Amino acid sequence: MEYSHEIIRPNEDIPFKLFVFEGKDGNYIRQKHWHRSIEIFALFEGELTFFINEEEYPLRPGEFMLVNSNEVHSVFSPRANQTIVLQIPLSTFENYYTDERFIYFSRSSRLQDDEVMKLIEDMYRTYRARECGYELKVQSQFYMLIYILVTKYRKMEVNPEMVRIGKKLNRLSAITDYMKKNYNKELSLETLARTFGYSPTYLSRMFRKYAKTNYKAYLDGIRLEHGMEQLERTDLSIGEIAVRCGFPNSKSFSRAFREKYGVLPSRFRKGD
Repeated sequence: MEYSHEIIRPNEDIPFKLFVFEGKDGNYIRQKHWHRSIEIFALFEGELTFFINEEEYPLRPGEFMLVNSNEVHSVFSPRANQTIVLQIPLSTFENYYTDERFIYFSRSSRLQDDEVMKLIEDMYRTYRARECGYELKVQSQFYMLIYILVTKYRKMEVNPEMVRIGKKLNRLSAITDYMKKNYNKELSLETLARTFGYSPTYLSRMFRKYAKTNYKAYLDGIRLEHGMEQLERTDLSIGEIAVRCGFPNSKSFSRAFREKYGVLPSRFRKGD
């Protein structure tokens, strides 16, 4: 199973990301991934199932799931649901780190669930209405939520192994960010290792241990996502798309595409 690192950008008018869950229509699976931001899924109707560090967490209406920075997680949405997602930059909590730029929030306490759910619901309604001064009101609600998180949910004593893994994933995130920006260039393991000051052997081992995949599979995954998007949105030939996405030729692109998605790019484009 491949993991991917997700790059999260805040909304343009507020310092965090607030949106309706993309799996709202059901029949949706978000495969294993990680990101530096703190993420909250507030479920109002329907059901969701989370897998965080291989542990299963079912979610029911009126509950929220908090995903910590750099926790590898996936989401299963079998049916239609109403879920608001809030993604908070890790830097928001910089005055409350426990160690090594690390902060961890518990998922065990449900004492503040009602208040958290109400805040998120009000934030989204205010943001969607966009009446005069909405940015100020949303941010005031947001900082009340941050207050609850750091006073009610933050864990002060954290396993040193969790801190160590978090540090490794922070470093790996910087590398995968670079890969996402330069996926269409020549990007060998040796070149990337030299760019970040690692040996190729060490970098390869880092991918396998912390991202649970190998370097080439991860890079191909990034390139294939862009290739799929171009198949859907452009009339470029498969050969042109292959080269634009960093593959040496259409043959290598088609082989990797079929291995990942179970269909050739030509048949995918036709909707077969």
